[in-house]
Order: sequence, then C-alpha cells, then structure tokens
Amino acid sequence: MKTDLKRPSALILMVLVSAAVLPASAQEPDGGRVLAPSLETVAPERFGENPADVAYSAYQRGYYLTALQLATPLAVAGNPASQTLVAEIYSRGLGVKPDLAKAMEWYEKASEQNVPDATFQLAMILIDGGPEFRDRDRAFELLKKAADVGHRQAQFNYAQMAIARMPGQRGYKEAVVYLERAADGGLPEAQYAMAQLRIRGLDGKIDNNEARAWLEKAAQQGFDTAQIDLGTWLVEHSGTAAGQEQGFGWLMRAASAGNPAAQNRVAKLYRAGVGVAADRVQAAKWYLRARRAGLIDPLMEDQLQGMTEAELRLATLDADRLD
Repeated sequence: MKTDLKRPSALILMVLVSAAVLPASAQEPDGGRVLAPSLETVAPERFGENPADVAYSAYQRGYYLTALQLATPLAVAGNPASQTLVAEIYSRGLGVKPDLAKAMEWYEKASEQNVPDATFQLAMILIDGGPEFRDRDRAFELLKKAADVGHRQAQFNYAQMAIARMPGQRGYKEAVVYLERAADGGLPEAQYAMAQLRIRGLDGKIDNNEARAWLEKAAQQGFDTAQIDLGTWLVEHSGTAAGQEQGFGWLMRAASAGNPAAQNRVAKLYRAGVGVAADRVQAAKWYLRARRAGLIDPLMEDQLQGMTEAELRLATLDADRLD
C-alpha cells in the first residue's frame, strides 16, 4: 500500500518571510555599528547590471561610509546601481544611523530604473518597516513586478501574499506559479513550500513523488526543516534498512547543524537502533543537546534515569564537545 509523506505540523506558506530591514551589529572599519552582510547581501547583481565598482568594492570590504561617499554622487546623477547601494546602506544602518525614509527614496529611484532587488527591498519596507511606512497594497504590486522579472525572494513573498489575499484555491493557483519559479531557481524555502503544496493538494494537485523530489532539493541545500521531514519519512515509511539509514543521515545533518527537534529524533533512533547501531551513550548525548535548547522528552528522560554514572558522564562529555 502506498504511504503518503509525513505531513509537518506547520505550513511554511502561511508565514510571511520578510525582514529586509535588519538591526546593526559588529564594528565597521570606518567606525559605527554595522551588520556584517551575508554573501547574498554583497552579491554585485543585487545592485543592477553595472554596480559602481569603486563604491561597491568599499562596501564589500566593510568600508560602508567610504562606499556611501563614493556612491552618493553617482546616485544623484541617476546611476541605478549606486542608488540601490545607497539605499542598502541607509536601510540597514551600515556605518550610519538607519534611515528608512532615505532608503525608500533611493530604492524608489532604482526601482523606477528596473533594478529588481530595489523593487523587492522597497516592498519589504512597505510590509515590515513599521506603521508609518506600511502599504501592503502597493507592496503586493511591487512584489509582483520584481517576481515577474525573476527575483526569487519576490516570487516567494508574492506567492504567500497571494494566498493571504485571494481566498480558496484561487490564491493557491496564483501562488504555485511563482513558488515553482522560485523553487526552480534554487530557493530552498520555495522548494519546501512546493513540497507542502504537493503533499496537501492545496491547489488541487496531490503528487507525493513530486513532493519528495522538492523535499530532497531543499534538504540538499541545508534547509533543516526539509531534512527533518525527509529523514523522518524515510525512517518511518521507506520499509528498508537502507532507506532507514538514509533517513538517519538526513536527520543527523539537521542535528549536527543545531536543530533541537532533529537532535531528539537522532537520540531516539540511537536508542532504538533504527537506521544506526543502537548506542545508549550516543542517544543520551544527542538528547542532552536537545534538552539544553529547551526540548524535554519524557521517554528520553526515562532513559537518562536508567543510565549508569559512567555512561551519563561520557554522554555529557561528548555533548560538551559539540559546543
């Protein structure tokens, strides 16, 4: 009998992912408090086809005030990449006091010149920048504009807003077009969302094989929720020792990355000897890691009570080594 993929308790599609505007942290070489940008943050294509090389180079090296000084005259002259770079610095408070009003002004100018990330960031401020900036109707339009030219995060966020704004299957059918584009583009959140759509049939189509394929894509990119779902399904429903070993491997990847739910599941698999050789010390070690994160499991608490002092001491030492 064919068994459906295990359905997770929460649906990622119903959570609006935003937070384009982030608090500052870390010390800038120029002085001031800054957020160390992620690799995606500093990717040159974020600033249009022709990033201002000197200003962008300063930005990439963390010299945000220098980047601002170099980019501002070019932004005033109408260079869209410089406009986006100036907006980025003000929106994140990189070496300067955060100023969303100024950021919006520059994002707007760059968006008018068809820089997709400027359009996306402007939409995010209109959604999540605070009540004085909030305009969800315009944000919805801007997200679609950026999504239609291939911006993956805009596609993902537009899909979620479409679900919230369009009742029933109409919203899901609109959303799936953009979610699939973002998933095909490699966005793991969208790949996971596509898996949930195919498991639940929210747009009228159920396909567990496609769902598993999307889960695997997201899991391979390190998306821990997908790793947990895929690993759990393989352990519980693959029906083979090889499948259970593979499932244990996915759960271990999420556990090793620090996910407490995965750590607890790994502990239980070590306890039961499913997908891995039974090992009481390893079971206790991974449960102790999960417990330190606030996860309490009565079954595993009972196991701790039944361990010898030597076993518990070894498990604790092993757990400490993971810190």
